[in-house]
Amino acid sequence: MTRTIVESKTKTAIIGFDQPFCVIGERINPTGRKILNEELERGDFSRVEADALAQVAAGANILDINSGAVFSNKMAEDPRYADNNFVEPTLMKELVERVQAVTDCPLCIDSSVPGALENGLAAAEGRPLLNSVTGEEERLELVLPLVKKYNVPVVAISNDDTGISEDPDVRFAVAKKIVERAADFGIPAHDIVVDPLVMPIGAMGTAGLQVFTLVRRLREELGVNTTCGASNISFGLPNRHGINNAFLPMAMGAGMTSAIMNPVALPVGPTKIAEKRAEVAAAGIMLPEDMDDETFCTIFGLGSTKPRPGKEMEAIRAANFLTNNDEGGGAWIAFNRQPPKAGQEGRGREGRTGGRRRRA
Repeated sequence: MTRTIVESKTKTAIIGFDQPFCVIGERINPTGRKILNEELERGDFSRVEADALAQVAAGANILDINSGAVFSNKMAEDPRYADNNFVEPTLMKELVERVQAVTDCPLCIDSSVPGALENGLAAAEGRPLLNSVTGEEERLELVLPLVKKYNVPVVAISNDDTGISEDPDVRFAVAKKIVERAADFGIPAHDIVVDPLVMPIGAMGTAGLQVFTLVRRLREELGVNTTCGASNISFGLPNRHGINNAFLPMAMGAGMTSAIMNPVALPVGPTKIAEKRAEVAAAGIMLPEDMDDETFCTIFGLGSTKPRPGKEMEAIRAANFLTNNDEGGGAWIAFNRQPPKAGQEGRGREGRTGGRRRRA
């Protein structure tokens, strides 16, 4: 069985055909996150640290760290900040060190800048996953020597100098080329995790079927593990979680072994809570004056005021159980166990101390 080993200083994550699905948390990425980008420009890493902890708590096995920030304000002071080759190497090192200071979860070093990749690899403890190499000749020559030098696994993305093909046979051929070129560097197939590239189902009706077919071929013909940006499948559609929740177990059934995704259901903010409270009051519904926001959110189906595992994590854990990668269902049962209410810790059902009573 193909197994890809990713390690921190103290923990190991295994991506493999006979393993539970590996969740690679995507939240530490300033791309498209304006507030995070601004904080990083100011040297504020508190959100990065909080996101790292929240993703691990939600079930992430590996944390992806992307340094693709754009420091617009600093550009005005120093034109070097317009160059990612200047910004990302220093930022990546800082991100890796900050995350490692709060969690021992294995890491995935993610950048398009070779200097950032090397700085991340040098700062990371253990054996991180490198994200990524493509079939482009220049990229192969830059990244594969780093993979060999640091003896790490790498994500291989199925596009090349011609771009991203809509033909799944072409994407398979690119993946095969990367695996073969990696072998020339002495990098084994079990250290290649192929991303076959998920297209939006809203733009291409066959996108799901293509991925499932590709994943089967990659597993059966090349013997490699696979990953994807899971949310790409639902891009531009309503109820994206509903699409994602169906896609992930189906991809797992086809043989996909990991995904880069958000494992966290984000907390409900005060604005949404205030709007719902006003709506409830306008409907004439009387609530206890001392009802806290968390109870209110639970009753009215808003979610939670705290980060928690997303619905996609529920789908993944159920699929692990159904594919016999959760022996005895222990992880599924633990995932669905309700946390005790305040003051009820250490008690059994209905708050009785000592658990279930025996009949006399």
